[in-house]
Amino acid sequence: MARDRLSSSQNFGENDGGTLCSKIVDWLNQAALSNDAAVKCENLLKAKELIIHSPVSSLLDNFLHEVLGFQVDRNAEVRKFIVGFIEEACKKDPDILPKVVININMLLQDSSAQVQKRVIQAAGPIYKTALMWLAKAKTVTEEMEAAWKVLGQIKQQVIRMIDNDNDGIRTLAVKFLEFIVLLQTYPEADSAQKENDFSLEDVPFTLKIARRRKLEEEANEVFELLIKFHGSPHISSVNLMTCMGSLVLIAKLRPQFMAKVVTALETLHINLPPTLSKSQVSSVRKHLKLQLLNLLKMPTSLDYHSNITTLLTDLGATYQEVVKAYPKQEELRKYRQKHALEPPQSDVPLKKLKLDADLEYLETEGEAVEDKRKHDTAVDITERFIVERLTPELAAQLVMTSMAKLPDVMPPHFSATYTPIAAAGTKGQIRHVARLMATQFTTANVGPGVKLAKKNQKTLAEDEDEDGFGSQGTINDKKVDDKTKTTLMPAGAKLSRLARLKSLKLSEITRPLNEEAKNSLMIAAFEKILHAERVAAQGGAISTRGKIITMMASTFCPEIRKATMNYITSDIKARIDLGLSWLYEEYSFMQGFNRFPICLKHDKKPDENYNSLLQNIIMDVMCKCKLDQRDREILLSRLYLEVPLVTDDAMELLKDMCCDETKALSGLKLLEELIVKRPPRQMHLLNALLVHTSHENPNIRTEALSRVVNLYSRSDLSSIIEEYSAFYLGFLKLPLPPDVLFGSERGRPVKADAWTEESIKACLYLLMALLPLNEKMIHELARVYVATAPDVKRTILRLLEQPVRGMGMNSPELLSLVEQCPKGAETLVTRVIHILTDKVPPSDELVARVRDLYRSRISDVRFLIPVLNGLTREEVIAALPKLIKLNPVVVKEVFNRLLGTNTDSSEFVSPITPAELLIALHTIDPAVCELKVVIKATSLCFSERQVYTQETLAVVLQQLMEIHPLPTLLMRTVIQSLTLYPRLIGFVMNILQRLILKQVWKQKKVWEGFIKCCQRTKPQSFQVLLQLPAPQLAEVFEECPDLRTPLLDHVMTFTDHQRKHIPKNTMDVLLGNKIVIIDDDTEYSAPTNAQDLITEIKKEPVDPSDSQPSQNNTESI
Repeated sequence: MARDRLSSSQNFGENDGGTLCSKIVDWLNQAALSNDAAVKCENLLKAKELIIHSPVSSLLDNFLHEVLGFQVDRNAEVRKFIVGFIEEACKKDPDILPKVVININMLLQDSSAQVQKRVIQAAGPIYKTALMWLAKAKTVTEEMEAAWKVLGQIKQQVIRMIDNDNDGIRTLAVKFLEFIVLLQTYPEADSAQKENDFSLEDVPFTLKIARRRKLEEEANEVFELLIKFHGSPHISSVNLMTCMGSLVLIAKLRPQFMAKVVTALETLHINLPPTLSKSQVSSVRKHLKLQLLNLLKMPTSLDYHSNITTLLTDLGATYQEVVKAYPKQEELRKYRQKHALEPPQSDVPLKKLKLDADLEYLETEGEAVEDKRKHDTAVDITERFIVERLTPELAAQLVMTSMAKLPDVMPPHFSATYTPIAAAGTKGQIRHVARLMATQFTTANVGPGVKLAKKNQKTLAEDEDEDGFGSQGTINDKKVDDKTKTTLMPAGAKLSRLARLKSLKLSEITRPLNEEAKNSLMIAAFEKILHAERVAAQGGAISTRGKIITMMASTFCPEIRKATMNYITSDIKARIDLGLSWLYEEYSFMQGFNRFPICLKHDKKPDENYNSLLQNIIMDVMCKCKLDQRDREILLSRLYLEVPLVTDDAMELLKDMCCDETKALSGLKLLEELIVKRPPRQMHLLNALLVHTSHENPNIRTEALSRVVNLYSRSDLSSIIEEYSAFYLGFLKLPLPPDVLFGSERGRPVKADAWTEESIKACLYLLMALLPLNEKMIHELARVYVATAPDVKRTILRLLEQPVRGMGMNSPELLSLVEQCPKGAETLVTRVIHILTDKVPPSDELVARVRDLYRSRISDVRFLIPVLNGLTREEVIAALPKLIKLNPVVVKEVFNRLLGTNTDSSEFVSPITPAELLIALHTIDPAVCELKVVIKATSLCFSERQVYTQETLAVVLQQLMEIHPLPTLLMRTVIQSLTLYPRLIGFVMNILQRLILKQVWKQKKVWEGFIKCCQRTKPQSFQVLLQLPAPQLAEVFEECPDLRTPLLDHVMTFTDHQRKHIPKNTMDVLLGNKIVIIDDDTEYSAPTNAQDLITEIKKEPVDPSDSQPSQNNTESI
């Protein structure tokens, strides 16, 4: 059974691995035993999900053969599933390609058309995966080469399927051809590109089994096959529309094919396949119109706009449709400027011109491109030929000649494609007719353009034969070449004759040395060369000596290499130039500029030699050599900047250096230099620097941020840095911190399970550093802020202060943020305004925007707090009831801003004076704000003694007395003022006398305060009490009986004359007699001789302790 066949796979893991294995085994066995295709596919799908997507990497190797065993199943759906499994398995692990590629080849020959279609669909991604696999491989093994050969056979079989009898297979074959053309050609800089695209420029030049030139030639042949298939007279409508879409997509992504695609569409418009029905013709014409509009949208089709618009007009496109599809003028202007600056001599991509070392290859490519250009203009040449000769007379003759061949009835095909001529006889129409005729001529392989193309092809073929680039060579040619090589070496013949003249027959008088002796002598000789530095300098042979040393170190045995390394590192400061020369020598061997002598064998490959040498020198400079810090920095800078190639391992050493706090400053500075001075690796280096902007160590992070800010001024790097900061900022929207924030290189070796303040800050450091430089990023911060959790929001608000201060109050972007204020970002905007107005008054622009926002959208009064000093007096007074209802801490801040207690007095301007503020608090309607809230607010005012001085409080009390009706809290304020400043006793007595005139007893709360004030200010208040009407005096005694006896004693000290002026009712109240109230509603007037009732009270000395408010004496009303 299948279980027995798979039992050995169960032993690879004990816990999770063993459980997964047992599940997979059960599912595979169930699939093998089931006769139902649906059940088989379901079980296989479960097994595939575990095998492909499980973190246990060994599952794929363990069960690959077992799953592939189902490819011989009778059911086509199962075999289709196996194709999909192979496709996903190759994407996960390309190393299995040699194992499965034969299976793909077998399935391509399947008897089921559905299985063949699925194989064609998978062939493209598998082929791309294989090419990427080869491109990334350091060495190509025989196994890899064999797999690539089989894939080539599969590719050829699929290409041939374009002539298959099955319409669906032909359609998928067309898409495969499109895939091959895009994969095996070079993209242009201004062409559209897909995400994570892989093309011919990503294939290394050193990949021998897949040469760039061969792949590109094959792509061109495939493209020509697509063109041919597109113009086939017996093509079906589905295949035609698919092929049309593929050609337009190729022109979009590879503009170098634009001319041929436009010509092919022109040819199709004239020569629609005769096998199409009327409805199919209509569908094809609609699809052609749509594809032409898509072409017109691309700036790269600028040179063919005339042809495209003419075709669209013939297809019935309106002027509005054409104008709508036309590219924007800005895009066209950029396209023209770019192509005006580029040298027109070649269509070969610039990278290819720079990197290709084979001069003959470049010349052949240039000629091939020139030939392609000539071929593309065949229709244009024929068109010009016809325009020059298409006179009215000739046109009339052509019409008369063709009249005899016209059918009696208009063919349906003609009626379906005919479009009335809108501008007959104009120059544009004549050119259009000539273009149509030229297309027909070229299709029929006649005309001057075709003749010129054939001539160019013949010339190119002859040139290729002369240059030795022919497709096939002969033995005789090789012999001639060998003979020529022998003839071209005359120096060798001379050396041969000289040897015969000096032949001493040393073999007869000497004995051969063993290998050990040879090596020891060689090393001894080399040591002499190494230590002959002074002699070489005296003889002027320093450069020759250096060349000998580097050549021997690169080509001879490891002992020589080790001796050279020890010699250089023993005085690295003086011999760094020799080390660099050695690196360049190794690089020459690695690139193939120099070749190893046949007699010398090397265990390592050239690239390994270069990489290990560079690593050793860098590590010695970093750690082993005894150098000053400055010398170490200079040497490392020279190494990284002057070597021909910085390898990945060397980059890792630099990254490790940047993570070491003791060396981080030097490493990050070097990274910045490399980014500027090594453009080919700029992106990789910049990413390495950006990683450290979120490092946990503050010293490393601060230095990295400083370096990034320096680089941000470069226009070519600013957008990348912005994208990186926005990318990290976006992490804050995730529920958990991503893995990228953790690791030893980040300073956080342990991954956190939830967001912490440190991990949140790590996502914000770079953005906060860039905000003063690019203020527009504040809007991105606001958008992310809305979607974050409360803890994240709090951290963002805490980090805002420094960057916002750097932006300043007049920042247009900050003002725009305040004006727009995204929904949910109100707290962020409020925090920004608080920071801006913390020490300085708000600007008029800021106040205006906050005021508008408060009136229109945000009704929260807290939004006004930062700009209170910019509002008018009326606005502040209107907002007071809402402001004092806030948290006591917030109310304290409000009063600090209005009173200027924590700001620079020279710049402080308040819309309301301290006296006006206290008065406004007293006039707040109790229905709007509770009395106890107002009391707390007034208490805050009284706590600011440096603001509410004795004079200020006197002004407040004076103005409160003028208000009618009297404020409820008047007497409480009087008592508090007197408690703070006892010297106000005389002023308070005057207020109490005036209150009697205002009949204070008619307002209950104020009257109660009046009585308490009199009680607290006795004996000074006795003269005020004597002025009260008898009923009110009796009421005072009822509230405070303890006042009667002292007041009576005070009256008894009067003279008889003074007592006569006291009303009888008042004396009766004092003596406790009953009084008769005549009329309580009569208006009260003060005694005529009030001064006679006043006795001189000696002013008591003021106790210094009385100047401080006493909590024990403060009573609430």
